[in-house]
This record gives sequence, C-alpha cells and structure tokens, in this order.
Amino acid sequence: MRLIRSSAVLTAIVLATAGCSGGEASTSGPSEQTASPAAASSTVTGRPSPQPNREPPARPVAKEQQRLNEQLIAASWKNDLRGARALIARGADVNAKDNTVQSAYLISTSEGYLELLNLTLRHGADVDSKDSFNGTGLIRAADRGHANIAGRLVQADIKINHINNLGWTALHEAIILGDGSGRYVDTVRVLVAAGADLRLPSQRDQITPLQHATSKGHNDIAQVLRAALEADTPSKRADRRLLAAAERGDATAAALAIRTGANIEARDERGRTPLLLAVTEDKLAVARLLVYLGANPDALDDQHDTAWLVTGVTGSVDMVDVLLPAEPDLTIWNRFGGTSLIPASERGHVTYVRRVVRTDIDVNHVNDLGWTALLEAVILGDGSKRYQQIVTILLDADADASIADRQGVTALQHAERKGQREVARILRNA
Repeated sequence: MRLIRSSAVLTAIVLATAGCSGGEASTSGPSEQTASPAAASSTVTGRPSPQPNREPPARPVAKEQQRLNEQLIAASWKNDLRGARALIARGADVNAKDNTVQSAYLISTSEGYLELLNLTLRHGADVDSKDSFNGTGLIRAADRGHANIAGRLVQADIKINHINNLGWTALHEAIILGDGSGRYVDTVRVLVAAGADLRLPSQRDQITPLQHATSKGHNDIAQVLRAALEADTPSKRADRRLLAAAERGDATAAALAIRTGANIEARDERGRTPLLLAVTEDKLAVARLLVYLGANPDALDDQHDTAWLVTGVTGSVDMVDVLLPAEPDLTIWNRFGGTSLIPASERGHVTYVRRVVRTDIDVNHVNDLGWTALLEAVILGDGSKRYQQIVTILLDADADASIADRQGVTALQHAERKGQREVARILRNA
C-alpha cells in the first residue's frame, strides 16, 4: 500500500512540473500513448491520482523577467557589454524601462555607447521608444553631441524630426543644449545629411535652428545651416559633388550632397568611394561623417585598395580611430598581397604600427614578395631609430623573426648584411 501511495505522489510531482514548464501531457508526443507506471497504480487502487497544482506560472516568471531587466539596465549604465550580452541571452528585454523611463537601448543613446547600441539593435531595440521627455534616442544623442550614435540611429530609420515635450527636435537639442564644439558640428552635419527640417522652429518660442545657433554664438554650426538652407534642393550632380567634397575635405559640402541625393557609395573613374578619397587625403571630418552614416570601409577601388589599406600608406592614426568603429576587414590584401601593417612598417610609421598591432591584424602575414612586416621594415628600412622602434614593436607583438624571405634569408641576416647594427642587436635579443 505504501508503494501505491508513493507512486501517486510521484505522479503529482511529475504532472505539476510539466504544468509549470508549459507542457501539456495530452499533446506532448508519442510517449503519451503508453500508460505511465503512476497511471497504472492509480487504476489498480481504483482512486484518481491527486491533481497537480495548476496555478499559472506568471508571477515567478514576471519576477524573474523584472530582475533580468533591472540587471540589464544596471549593466548598461556601466557599459558592461559582457554582462549585457549574458543577460540578453537569458531573456532580458532591451526595451524594458525602469521607473525613470530608462532602458538599455535609451541609455546607450544618451551615454554614447556605440557597441551597446548595436547590441540592443540586434536584439530588437525599438527606435521609436521615448524617454520621460517624450524624446527619442536621436534627441538624447544630439543633446550630448554623440554624432556617431546619431548616425547609427539614422541608419536604423529613426524619425529625424520628432518633437519632444520641450518642443525640440534633435537638431534643436544639438544647438540649444550643445556648446558649439566640434562634436556638435559633426552631429549637426549628420542631421543635415539625414534630412532634418532646417526651417522648423522650436515650438515654444518659434525660433529657427539658425537663429538659435546665431544667438548662442555657434558660428560653425550657423555656417553649416546657412549653406544647407541655400542648397536645399535635390541635385542630379549630387554624386559628383560628394566625391569632390570628400577629396578636398569639405564636410559641410559632403553633408549637403548627401542631403540632396548623393549615393554615399558613389564611385569616381578609378572606382574610389567618397570614404576612400577622404582617407587618402586624410580628411578626418569628411571621413567621420561618412562612417557615421554607414559608409563601407571595405569598398575596393581599381588598384585593390580599401579605406583601411590606405591608412597603412598614410600612417594616420587619427584615421585609424575613425575607421575602426566601422569594423573594417583587416584581412583584405592590397595589390601586393599585403595588409596595411606591411607598407606602414616599410615607411617607418612608428605610431601607426604601435596602434595597429593592438588590433586583430596578422603581424606575420607574408605578402606576394615573400615578406612580413618585420622583413619589410629591415629590407626597405634604413636602420634608423624609427625602424628600430618598429622592429621592437613588432617583436613585442609576437612577430616571428624566424620567418625568412623566399631566398631563405631572415630579418636578422638582412640587418647584418645591410649594416643595421642596432636592428641586428634587437633581433638577436628577441
């Protein structure tokens, strides 16, 4: 009799567990067609098995969801990407708001956390979500001068001209609450390029963006707005104007060309995009604008150069920092089969090499000539202090000094043959 009672209790436990997990015994699959031992015991005794507890699991599930959401919001304030990813994987909602109307998504926009923003967008962030001021993420980003965030949100098709409960759009916010510095100029250019309404006044005082900029002494922003107001009509030559603006480094003209219909991936006769032209001429403001708006850093021209590859020739560390958030493909080779690190090592770009070895670039890649960056620094370098520094940096980054060229000559042997005594000493001590 004790065995029968134990079986009945076991039945209750099993069925209760199935109910809590959302399963239904009558529709669970083929196994239900065979009576379970517990069910057989119930038949033998002639008494029904105890009914499982079928209270809906909403309360514990809701509490767990709330806890995950609160933890995600806390992680977002700290820009804890690893923690945020783990919490989202467990079911945290990137759109869930706390009692101050903050969500992981909204926090990323105001705090300028681009990677966090991308994470939330990949997991269903609602770009139309509003904060306690009825403001969008774009307005929050404009308030802080986060031009890169503004550009990313523009790519996500956020509403450019939404008005918050202060009567301001993102453009108003960038001007009224901004300090007129470079990051706000960049933000205004992004908004202008994206089609912001330049004539819409702030609702409470009916003052236009240009009037706000002028009254606050934001002269650079006022100049951008005046130029935009004068050229605010579609143009059939917009692509050509964008390419020309990129090459000469006129970021305002580039923004206006995009506003009036230019293709951000337009090509010149050599297959160069506006971004590639800007990088080649080291025009940072234009490159920033184009990257913020989603320009492709991997577009190849007719010489098999990309924007990233060109940085190895120019040696511009500032441009490296502009391009890296666009996640360029560091494995694309130039026409000589090399990465950007190889020409940089050849040309003695010390600061560039120091910066780029911190990325995932392959320091031991061998080009079509059979040379690594280390071999190139020795064979084509002059052994001076800057090449000594490059050799040291490469070795510290795990460059393999034993890799020989096609004739079997190592970097050390080349250094000895060329009389580069200090470089040879560094290589011997590696």
